[in-house]
Amino acid sequence: MAQKVRTRMAPSPTGEYHVGHIATLLKNYAWAKHNGGDFILRIEDTDQVRKVDGAVEKILSVIKGYGLDWDEGPEKGGPFGPYVQSERLEIYKEAAQLLLDNDKAYYCFATAEELTELRDKQRAEKLPPKYDGRYRDYPKEEALKRVAAGEPYVIRLKVPKDVTVTFTDLLRGDISVESSNVDDQVLMKSDGFPTYHLAVIVDDHAMGITHVLRGEEWISSTPKHVLIYKAFGWEPPIYAHIPVFLNPDGKGKMSKRKGTVSAQSFLDAGYLPEALLNFFMILGWAHPEQKEILSLDEYIKYFDPKDISSKSVVFDVNKLQWINGVYIRNLTDAELLNRLKPFIPADCSLDQAEAILPLIKERLVTLSDFEPQTAFFYRAINIDKEILTKRSTPEIVQGQLDDTSKALNDLEIWSEEKIEESVRALQQEKDWKTKQYFMMLRYAVSGSAATPPLFSMISVLGKKLVLERLSAARAIL
Repeated sequence: MAQKVRTRMAPSPTGEYHVGHIATLLKNYAWAKHNGGDFILRIEDTDQVRKVDGAVEKILSVIKGYGLDWDEGPEKGGPFGPYVQSERLEIYKEAAQLLLDNDKAYYCFATAEELTELRDKQRAEKLPPKYDGRYRDYPKEEALKRVAAGEPYVIRLKVPKDVTVTFTDLLRGDISVESSNVDDQVLMKSDGFPTYHLAVIVDDHAMGITHVLRGEEWISSTPKHVLIYKAFGWEPPIYAHIPVFLNPDGKGKMSKRKGTVSAQSFLDAGYLPEALLNFFMILGWAHPEQKEILSLDEYIKYFDPKDISSKSVVFDVNKLQWINGVYIRNLTDAELLNRLKPFIPADCSLDQAEAILPLIKERLVTLSDFEPQTAFFYRAINIDKEILTKRSTPEIVQGQLDDTSKALNDLEIWSEEKIEESVRALQQEKDWKTKQYFMMLRYAVSGSAATPPLFSMISVLGKKLVLERLSAARAIL
């Protein structure tokens, strides 16, 4: 019977959760679900120096904000808990002791000053910085005496000499590294906390992780991880190292220097979570039928990590905006209004927003576009005389405003149809230039040259406000 597929994501609470992290989490989630398996969330907080208060809660919140979930982990528990590394310290200590007992690891008493001096010397000699193994063959009895005396130490892996370390990457095939190029890495730090390298192997093994889908920056660490697995006598998982996102300009790894990378910030900017997930799905992976709009269920059905491109892909903001626009227009007006609630300013009532929404739905790219595209409906506007009289004269515009005010004031039924009928009849009767007149009228009632359809807008603005604005425009001439 085949082993149940179990994937994981193991974020560190050291800052904002990156969109690249969400994209990787999505792939781990999809592969587990594709195989009827489990997706595990684990918090890797062994780096206590860089740990940020409240970061764990934010990570959990943003994952849920994207509409994703986990089968085991924080808030849920599971058979392999705890799922927070700082609560698993005894497990790591026991694992490290097992390696010491089997001569697969050793105590190292080198001070920070000694190691700095060693690195400086290696750099001066143009050698790659590497621990020189000075305590690798130190007598175990002497080491235990120093430990018992309370002397600071770390525990290092005893990397086998002159062996070839090979692992298979689902995207790149077999990768081999000579063990002479792998450092005797630290497994347990002097503060009693494990390094990432020990903790991740112990936890992945204990939690039955079968596939590790992670960023390509971890390729160089994978030989270390394979060696730790072999030291324990355990079978490594299957690896897939996913290329990084490139900046929107295509130059370099996506970073804060070229704009925001925070996963939460995209939600705050008014991108729909399902649109963002759809965008992440098709970055470096293609649906069998080349579909670009697809649901999470459809992605799960077809996703296989071996089909991910091994080349880095550009974080194409234009494509993201197009996808988001498609999702916005696929919502009913009632659904969209509900999604818009956090983005509707306090001076716009929900009833106003509901009336305005059909006029701007086709023009929304993100939910945050609502306010700049609608502010003139519920806020005072400013009119510039030069713009108002463009392509005409103050005298002609004055007459147009007077006649339009009278025609609209005389309307007994205030509807889009009646407004259009009255205004068009007036324009034809007076033989005003069509483009000039309608642009002037649009500007007079909205303070903007780019608005929703004119007669729909006038209808929603309401008779009282439209007449007030026409009067105010008339007053500046």
